[in-house]
Amino acid sequence: MRILLTLFFLWPAGALAQGLTHPPHPPPPGQRGSDNVAVIAHLPLGQPGSIADVEVEQDPERPFAYVARRVHAKGFDVIDLSDPRRARVIHRWRIKNEDLHQGGAMDGRYFKHEGRYYYVQSVQFRQGGPNSDVGAVVFDVTDLPESLVEIGRIRQSDTPGGFHNIFTYKHSAGQPLLFATSGHHAKVFDLARFLDGYQTEMEEALQDEDHALVGRVPVAETENMWSRGYHDFYIGYHPESGQDRFYGGGGSGYYVYDVSDLAAPELLLTILNVPGVSWGHTFTPSPDGRYAVGETEFQYQPLRFFDMKPALDGIVSNIDHAIGAWHADWRSLAHNHEVRWPYLFVAGYETGLSVVNMENPANPITVAYYDTFNGRHNNREEAMSRAGSPYTWNVYDGAWGVDVRNYDGLIVVSDMSTGFWAFRMEGFSHWDGRDYGMPNISSAQNWDEGPQANDE
Repeated sequence: MRILLTLFFLWPAGALAQGLTHPPHPPPPGQRGSDNVAVIAHLPLGQPGSIADVEVEQDPERPFAYVARRVHAKGFDVIDLSDPRRARVIHRWRIKNEDLHQGGAMDGRYFKHEGRYYYVQSVQFRQGGPNSDVGAVVFDVTDLPESLVEIGRIRQSDTPGGFHNIFTYKHSAGQPLLFATSGHHAKVFDLARFLDGYQTEMEEALQDEDHALVGRVPVAETENMWSRGYHDFYIGYHPESGQDRFYGGGGSGYYVYDVSDLAAPELLLTILNVPGVSWGHTFTPSPDGRYAVGETEFQYQPLRFFDMKPALDGIVSNIDHAIGAWHADWRSLAHNHEVRWPYLFVAGYETGLSVVNMENPANPITVAYYDTFNGRHNNREEAMSRAGSPYTWNVYDGAWGVDVRNYDGLIVVSDMSTGFWAFRMEGFSHWDGRDYGMPNISSAQNWDEGPQANDE
């Protein structure tokens, strides 16, 4: 009954058949968002172009969100959402001598260990400036809103340039892990071991930058690879098999590994040779691990929906076609996304926030949207300065990241130019996969009990 009521209140008349249509850019007055989306908060934050990804904590007693800052401001902002309608920045951390650093902060993730809360901020500082060997900075944020304390830095001198993307994961064996893009692998760090090295002040541990490195997930070798590394990934527990699964975008497409044994990742399947896909970017599965959403970072390319069952059942080893596709606007580009089945929450650069119903992955339907981007399509001067690049730089502005707070359904978005946004969507007051006949698996981790407890 709860599922039927949710769908009834979420979808306006006719949406089941045809969905919603996004407005042009800029949208006409009064058409910035669909009627079922309400803006709860908007904080501009700073200079356009300085805003990267967003992370929101999932504990009801910890109403904090984090927004990574880059280019003009290098660090992150902490936002207090104890009263979402009065959201405010309570801390701004910037790396020392930020003007000397070439690059900025990118992705941020929090984790909990032994009763304390931590935030990991990935950074990408190029050679020619300081800290090019730093991939991430770790903070103890337990005492927010009063204070936060830098604990230490994860350094990798063999792969300078930092970590573009990271993912914190509670492994079924109990460790809090950090997966990070680094060279030709996704490197895996045991965060408990990292914290122990600093808290015990063991000089030899502090000098060994690999003391917390516990695994590497390779990119499966194929012919004519577009990239040798990963761009992004998701790690999730698979209750049916009891496996910890890694879903990576990079190389020439998408790759799924069993990482239950971190010392010996096992390739389960690939998604390669898909028409229009030369490289994987963001790759996110459904809670049961059957379907996945894949993005490739080029203008005009839609999000694609894949059915992985034939490969997981051993019928084939590679999936070479999508079963469905979705685009808010064919001229634009969808970027990061979060799955809360049956919904897909999309940060779509110049199209802002979109919510897509993917219950039928062969026919995904837009059910809500809000345009966070103030500018026009294809209008960035930067586009003219990168001639010859395979990327279409003129669409890289607007909504960068999106996250969903499961216990109350709050949706947060970071927009590269307009800042931080918080939304509520009619009929979406919380998310638990079991309400939809799915495992209770998402990017939100059960830090206290582990992923096995999510489906009990």
